[in-house]
Amino acid sequence: MATQTFYVFIERDEDGFYGGEVPQLRACYAQGRTLDELMKHIKEVIQLCLEEEGEESAPSEFVGIYKVEI
Repeated sequence: MATQTFYVFIERDEDGFYGGEVPQLRACYAQGRTLDELMKHIKEVIQLCLEEEGEESAPSEFVGIYKVEI
């Protein structure tokens, strides 16, 4: 199987926990007390998301992040 690249949006909440979400995969997110812990968890979750999506369902294409001020 070829290596796949995924982007992870990372935020830190008011309690200091890190949360990460993979926008290319539906409902693919994880949490950790540290960035290292988050990355360990997000890799596990990506594997699970890919298994659930199935081989014929390709991840969506990441386009970018835009800052919008209102």
